[in-house]
Amino acid sequence: MFPSISLAQETGLAVLLVAVLVWVAGRVAGLGRMLWDSRFRRPEPVPGAPLPMIPAQRGCAGHPMESVQLTEAEEQAFAGLIRTIPLH
Repeated sequence: MFPSISLAQETGLAVLLVAVLVWVAGRVAGLGRMLWDSRFRRPEPVPGAPLPMIPAQRGCAGHPMESVQLTEAEEQAFAGLIRTIPLH
């Protein structure tokens, strides 16, 4: 096609052009799908309803391996650490 470039360069250029066209088509299809999906609102989950895949949290009487006895110094250090966390 082009007299100034070799057949290998023409083939590489054609492959690159096809790859760019496939990439652009994928991006446009993704954008179209995003816009199409935004037209149909999905129901928001109810804030108070628990999710079925998350197990309910145990109360204070959980498994013995889930609790750690802290010394007085550790409790004070933890309380100081908690006071440094900003609550917004």
